[in-house]
Amino acid sequence: MGRLFFNIATSTAMGNKRTIIRGADIKGSTYTGVGDIAIAEGRIAEVGKCITATAEDSVIEAAGLIAAPAFVDVHVHLREPGYGHKERITTGTMAAARGGYSTVCPMPNLNPVPDSVEHLAEEQKIIDRDAKIEVLPYAAITVERRGEQLVDFAALHDKVCAFSDDGSGVQRNAMMQKAMEEAVKYDAIIAAHCEIEELLKGGYIHDGEYARLHNHRGICSESEWGQIERDIAIAEKTGCRYHVCHISTKESVQLIREAKARGVKITCETGPHYLIFTDMDLEEHARWKMNPPLRAAEDRAALIEGIKDGTIDMIATDHAPHSLEEKSRGLEHSAMGIVGLETAFAALNTHLVRRGIISFERLVELMSLNPRRVFGIEGGLNVGDRADIVLLDTEKCWTVNSARFYSMGKVTMFDGREMRGDVAMTIHRGEIVYTDETRDK
Repeated sequence: MGRLFFNIATSTAMGNKRTIIRGADIKGSTYTGVGDIAIAEGRIAEVGKCITATAEDSVIEAAGLIAAPAFVDVHVHLREPGYGHKERITTGTMAAARGGYSTVCPMPNLNPVPDSVEHLAEEQKIIDRDAKIEVLPYAAITVERRGEQLVDFAALHDKVCAFSDDGSGVQRNAMMQKAMEEAVKYDAIIAAHCEIEELLKGGYIHDGEYARLHNHRGICSESEWGQIERDIAIAEKTGCRYHVCHISTKESVQLIREAKARGVKITCETGPHYLIFTDMDLEEHARWKMNPPLRAAEDRAALIEGIKDGTIDMIATDHAPHSLEEKSRGLEHSAMGIVGLETAFAALNTHLVRRGIISFERLVELMSLNPRRVFGIEGGLNVGDRADIVLLDTEKCWTVNSARFYSMGKVTMFDGREMRGDVAMTIHRGEIVYTDETRDK
């Protein structure tokens, strides 16, 4: 098990001095293997073996740890402005740093909705004041996310990471076509929450075996893949860069695989929970309730095949905190959503990498390299890159205790479960934003 040795007083305020990460196993760089990383003025200055440190340099002894480009989550809910009783920019970004993330992209389910320059400015003001890491917000696709009137793409496109009506699928075909036509003008991404509302029929978990056994109302798979099928046709016609949020069904995977083969500009994400659990793992507790829901075993198998063959580009947590009261009303009546930033790496390392389902290198692609590439986000481990780095102890055993989460959201199906692998340190722009040695023991 690796352990960090460094002078916190010196290295948390790096300034213009160099910091040397010594003896880490480097992944996600043109240099691979055990070596050193030199950071100067917030960027990678040198990567290689036996970098010479001067008396002025800070040294982080990282033998036994893996160094990788810090993670990026393109789908989180930070809840401000409007819903600060669920999460705040401060707590959400602290949770992200603890989870190894240097960049997160919050969705526009806010009040006010970031559907204009003025409304976006309210969110950006809080980000500028409180964020502990990089936060790149989404703008809505339609005014108030109602699906009736497009936002001003021209005014917003250079201020956001992409456009999404997350939480709501754009129901009208003509409106989605107009949105994609506008996005093409600015080479912007449409990130779609795909859900046909008329097919929901009051459902709140997957329309599968668990729902039938326990008399719950189910959400059919077609409510997701039916809208993906529609959107692919429009993206193919318009040439829009189209990103599908949180896919959960086997049909979604196949539709996206076929679209990619035809050259459609399509990317997609899934969440850790869809790769680990199925509807038959459900319990009568709101920690198992999210949208889309956990699907059947064959859906999970298709998602795993999708991350293995490259159909699925990235893993995003859909970190969706709610108050304990909102999540205390049982499986049927509680709010949709669970938290995930502080457990994602450990869960995926435990359930996918250690079981030989994917390699560690593939996990780095899914959690860091691909989201950076698709969304044009800086950071990496090559010379000249912005120094966004995560140091990982892949052997550490620990038990999830949501009471210790930085996030205000405490509801996760991983609570009480033993994990293998954890974040030792997160660095953003050359500055340490999280280290396990600063936490209460």
